[in-house]
Amino acid sequence: MGNESLAIFVVVVLCLGAVLIMGKDKVPPRLKRGMALTAVILIALAFIFIIYSFLA
Repeated sequence: MGNESLAIFVVVVLCLGAVLIMGKDKVPPRLKRGMALTAVILIALAFIFIIYSFLA
């Protein structure tokens, strides 16, 4: 994964996490768990990719 792609992915994932945190009251209750789990997985992947890019 190139540096530009990694930077775009990290920015998009962090924005997604911020949007989900700010809009958590507007989401139907049955969708909250799935959206939160998806956001956590994507944010964790972003940080793993950042660490990988520093080490590679």
